[in-house]
Amino acid sequence: MLKNILSGSDCAKCKICCIFDKYDLWETPVVTEDVYNEVQKLMPEVRFVSKGNSRLFMMQPEDVNGEELYYCPMLDKSNGCMLGDKKPFDCRIWPYRVMELGGRLVISIASICPEMYKKPLKELVEELEHDGLGEKIFSEAEKCQDIIKPYQEGYPILKVKKEI
Repeated sequence: MLKNILSGSDCAKCKICCIFDKYDLWETPVVTEDVYNEVQKLMPEVRFVSKGNSRLFMMQPEDVNGEELYYCPMLDKSNGCMLGDKKPFDCRIWPYRVMELGGRLVISIASICPEMYKKPLKELVEELEHDGLGEKIFSEAEKCQDIIKPYQEGYPILKVKKEI
């Protein structure tokens, strides 16, 4: 979805969006029924927890150099996401995030993405206007409200929806 601004090869090398620590588990991607069914075909042993009308992956901690890290169960550490183009919407738009702030939907950006962090904010905002990407993101959030996260301080706001 972000191929104009973020290359698949850069994402495949990094994988930071697929690894969580205990402080950012709130960023775990929302799994809709279609994605859930795809996961069940590939790896029926993967477990989930409920979130509204959707699910979240049940992340299991691993000890990595004395730090507990949680890896997405669909991450193949050599090849990236096993879901390919069928990955959750949260993953397809990452590092953009849909958040709620003061009764409004906003699109913000996670600043930990090393490739996006290099880009000027102006370019990231312009990308949201390209082919109506921002409106597509808002539309998807309205269809599946479980992907809307509460606003987290420090996330730059790039686009605001005038009304929810």
